[in-house]
Amino acid sequence: MKRLLLMIVILMALSPAQGVDLVSRFPDPVPTEVEAMYVKGLNALVQFQQRAGNWNDGEGGGPGVVGLAILAMLAHGDDPNDGPYSLPIKRGLDFLLHQQSTSTGYIGGTMYHHGFATLALAEAYGAVDDKRIGPALKRAVDFITSSQEQNPRGAWRYSPDSQDADTTVSGAQMVALLAARNAGIPVAEDAVQKGVKFFLTCQGSDGGIGYTSSGDPNDTRTAIGALVLVLARQKDGRGYQAAVQYLRGSGGGRNDYPFYHEYYAAQAFFHGDPEAWQQWNAANIRRLATTQGADGAWTGNHGRTFCTSAALLSLALNYRFLPIYER
Repeated sequence: MKRLLLMIVILMALSPAQGVDLVSRFPDPVPTEVEAMYVKGLNALVQFQQRAGNWNDGEGGGPGVVGLAILAMLAHGDDPNDGPYSLPIKRGLDFLLHQQSTSTGYIGGTMYHHGFATLALAEAYGAVDDKRIGPALKRAVDFITSSQEQNPRGAWRYSPDSQDADTTVSGAQMVALLAARNAGIPVAEDAVQKGVKFFLTCQGSDGGIGYTSSGDPNDTRTAIGALVLVLARQKDGRGYQAAVQYLRGSGGGRNDYPFYHEYYAAQAFFHGDPEAWQQWNAANIRRLATTQGADGAWTGNHGRTFCTSAALLSLALNYRFLPIYER
């Protein structure tokens, strides 16, 4: 009810001259089955969170997975400072901030973890009342760009000093950089363009995107690349259009990495083709409804926290509260 009243107030305050795309910014009513699944999933995350702010299952102790869990909570649209998930959000952010190196800005583990943790800081910046977030986000962004500068391919892999690159780790860094830029943190356009160039070198003639080259593309990596390109304002480019066409051709159905795939495919379809997203979203809702556990969690190879967070984020386009989820 509070969210609905807030939307009405904002709508009344806007004039047509402001040029706001209200259809894209304010979603249709969230399907009741999505709300039920989402709240059940969030409650599972809250139930299993440790006092330190992380989780003790699978990869749930790493900052990247903690970052995804924070994003899943923020994406529901409740007040992050006083709402029902404010304490778990604050605990998770506190964990990330304590994991960050004060000298380098590295949030650590691997660049995978650093990228998703940075994304969480970017989406929390300006929403969560914590003065530590802005400086920490700036340090995390600087670490991403300094790592890129020493990489011959202008991208990233698991180690910050890697001399090769892949599209999955690079996708995490690019989305984090673009979310930080959206939040007002300075990000050099040259860094964005070098990352875009790397993804285009990994795209084959059929539009699919491979791992370290254009060979052996799959849906998950193509969805990552499509999201990077659209967030980098390349939606009208041939690379983006070809990637979306590749995904349309398969229906997004080659689920090579469950939950991780859904997380990226939801965003790629949402930005690329609203009608295709509606169809994909309906199928995703049915799929997740049959796999959610009685405790509200989803499980898989990378642990309950990762699977639950990624599953929820694949549903979060039904809410569209995160700035990164706006068209």
